[in-house]
Amino acid sequence: MRKRAEDRRADAWVALADGTRREILELLRRRPHTAGEIADQFELTGATISHHLAVLREGGLVLCERRAQTLIYSLNAAALHEAAKQLMHYAKR
Repeated sequence: MRKRAEDRRADAWVALADGTRREILELLRRRPHTAGEIADQFELTGATISHHLAVLREGGLVLCERRAQTLIYSLNAAALHEAAKQLMHYAKR
C-alpha cells in the first residue's frame, strides 16, 4: 500500500527530529554508504542503526539500493528539498 504524500511528509519530519538520523544524513551527504559503513561511525547496535535507517527510508529521505548481499544508502535530495521548502513556507509572513 502506497502512502499518501501528506503521510510521507509527516514521516520525513519524524525522521528529521532525531539527532542520530541527522548525523546519518550528514554522512550520506558526502557519498553513499553501506549499512555497515554507517554503523561503524556510531557506538550503537546494528539493530539500532537499522531502525534509524528504516525511519529515514519511510520518511523518503534516503534511498536504498541492493547490490548482491549489500545495501547501499544514499540521500534522496528531492525529498530533502521538499522538506526545506515546507520549512521556508513557515518562515514567510
